Amino acid sequence: MELTDFFTNYTLRTITLGTAVLGAICGMLGSFAVLRKQSLLGDAISHASLPGIAIAFIITGVKNEHLFLVGALISGLIGTFWIKSIVKRTRLKNDTALGLILSLFFGLGMLLLTFIQKMPNANQAGLDKYLFGQAATLVEEDVWVMAAVTGVSLIVLLLFWKELKLLLFDPDYTKTLGFNTRFLDILITSFIVVAIVLGLQTVGVVLMSAMLLAPAAAARQWTNNLGVMIVLASIFGAFSGVFGTAISASQDNLSTGPVIVLVAAAFVLLSFIFSPRRGLLFRELRFRKNRRELHLKKTLTFMYRIAKEHDNISHPHAIRILNNFQGFTRKTLTKLEEQHLIRVEGNQWALTEKGFQEAESMYVKMGTDHD
Repeated sequence: MELTDFFTNYTLRTITLGTAVLGAICGMLGSFAVLRKQSLLGDAISHASLPGIAIAFIITGVKNEHLFLVGALISGLIGTFWIKSIVKRTRLKNDTALGLILSLFFGLGMLLLTFIQKMPNANQAGLDKYLFGQAATLVEEDVWVMAAVTGVSLIVLLLFWKELKLLLFDPDYTKTLGFNTRFLDILITSFIVVAIVLGLQTVGVVLMSAMLLAPAAAARQWTNNLGVMIVLASIFGAFSGVFGTAISASQDNLSTGPVIVLVAAAFVLLSFIFSPRRGLLFRELRFRKNRRELHLKKTLTFMYRIAKEHDNISHPHAIRILNNFQGFTRKTLTKLEEQHLIRVEGNQWALTEKGFQEAESMYVKMGTDHD
């Protein structure tokens, strides 16, 4: 595959644009699911959409993508509000309700698919692609629908930005300010359902939750700012779609949906390792730096204690104690000397005036903290 194929190949261009837009909207709305600690919500909604697709085919008897999506949307919304009703009216926790609805709806969906296979017109259903997705079926009209939903979602976010931000971090305070938290919750949840339904055709029921959560999880590692997180998640999602489509187009027999999810997972892995704030690499570097600084302070404190306990630190006995201390390495001494805290002459060393004062302040502080 070459870059010019994007401009000349209608199918490749459509799939690339479609997956990029899908990744962007999933990253944007997935940020709210991640921050609200509803990571299983995407999985439950995507699985809850399957019966709606099957019922739409059973009722109409024809293969119509738009009717399938309408059925998936209705089924997904029903499943979502059942989850909320279970949590509100029973003592079950949110994760339990999510698991129940996920299993119930997916089981019903698989049962309906089995029933459809025995129907006379089963050969034209093509419902199996909704399990794992089939991006090749995307057409230009689908891309425009995704773009329209993304635009509406962005407008809604901007209009209700303050309210949604408050709802994320302090729902009780949001309610005391007079905002309708129920309306805001339904609003953002409905858009998440719509985004998931749009992605079923591309990524499929099984992998859609990863598409929703992975870009947001990656973005969360880089920032504590909600606005920045949403932008980063949208970028990660869009690039996952573009790179996933390019990789799948460059090789034969590679399904686009799973490749996109794997690329999104790679973004998560790289973020976990290399992000400056929370990345494992920088965390290890900070740990080693702090350990070195602690070792320097301990060495400096020991030197100060020896100096304080001997009235004349130039006495041979004091010098011998100081220079026979093995609690430091040559590297430690070099670091202390670079900071002008000690003075090294050959194999002999001594505290400078600056080093004495700094060690004294640390010693006093340690004593105060101990008291």
